[in-house]
Amino acid sequence: MNSFQTIAILLTFAAMGSYINKRFLHLPTSIGMMFFALIISWCAMGAARLHLIDLDPAIEFVSNIDFATLFLHGMLSFLLFAGALHVDLAELKKYRTVVALLATFGVVIATFITGGLVWFMAYWLGFALPWLHALLFGALISPTDPVAVLGILKNTHVSKGLRLKIGSESLLNDGVGVVLFLVLLDMVISPHRMDGYALRDIAGLLVWEGGGSIALGLIMGWAAYGLLSHIDDYKTEILLTLAVAAGGYSFAEAIGISAPITMVVAGLVIGNHGRAFVMSDKTRNHLDMFWELLDDILNTVLFMLIGLEIMVFPVTAPMLALGLAAIIATLSGRFVSVALPIKLLQSRLQFEHGAIRLMTWGGLRGGISIAMALSLPPDADKNILIGMTYLTVVFSVLFQGTTFRHLVQHIVREKP
Repeated sequence: MNSFQTIAILLTFAAMGSYINKRFLHLPTSIGMMFFALIISWCAMGAARLHLIDLDPAIEFVSNIDFATLFLHGMLSFLLFAGALHVDLAELKKYRTVVALLATFGVVIATFITGGLVWFMAYWLGFALPWLHALLFGALISPTDPVAVLGILKNTHVSKGLRLKIGSESLLNDGVGVVLFLVLLDMVISPHRMDGYALRDIAGLLVWEGGGSIALGLIMGWAAYGLLSHIDDYKTEILLTLAVAAGGYSFAEAIGISAPITMVVAGLVIGNHGRAFVMSDKTRNHLDMFWELLDDILNTVLFMLIGLEIMVFPVTAPMLALGLAAIIATLSGRFVSVALPIKLLQSRLQFEHGAIRLMTWGGLRGGISIAMALSLPPDADKNILIGMTYLTVVFSVLFQGTTFRHLVQHIVREKP
């Protein structure tokens, strides 16, 4: 099966799922598509167990899709750029301290708490999971997923401030999570180098990944801004934003800096200064419609793919138990990583009633975590880590995503 046939099948399933969701389920796109794909997968697996169908072609089709490459080196660039386009930079500046803490120290705290709890509970359940491998899981699951988070926030009536805190953190914390993931993965693959790692090495990598990506994002954003200021043709202007999203992401990866952060920064520049000062109303409307449409299409395909992946990851009873432990550990790490910065800053900043609970429960995981887990080498307990990651993401999107609105309503009712 060639690439075009694969894309055709995915788009056909995505269209079917989107129609069923809008017609009958009325769920947010990410939740509805994952639910649809999981139902299809479970029905197919049940029919195969009863020898009614041959599931091998479907398993082969899903197995041949390189999810990690497709997402991390393709879809993510457009999804992050689209999300950043509509973030109000002036409003974000009001919350820059808390967002910065959550996106940096919060991820580090969550990584070690989640990894430590997973290591302990895995040992208790009879899994011989090494300490570094548990930390590796903590690193890949701790960053909240901007695609899932922004998707659920669109359908929830939370305050503008809280929406900015949760959404902006999810756009910015991937860079720190990826750096931690890569450092820990290098320690797992080359344990003899572990003693050579020092804080200055990690700090240097963070500075290069973070500072370099911010600088590149600013350069690309302002370069596009300059080009946009000389023309008034919405088709060319949209093409320029596509070039920034695709070319900028690829260039950032080529020079070894954080491509996700580069896209977020470039999107913030174009979405604020570009849309406000150099775009006509006609261009602005077309630009918004184009990126909203592209965002929805990619979201639809992404979460359908996540739901279909269950066919290639058979879930056993021990794995379900370990998955439950991973979910508890992930939520615990998220709670502490949110509560500490808020408690430290609440004397200087005002937080919404129930902010800790809402930010903990609203920190959804998604495709980024699965893609990092799929990129692991076989000698890093890959199957165990993939299983924990997949079950945590499914719980996060389906359960946390569907109940977040009810939590908001509950907190509003209890507000004094």
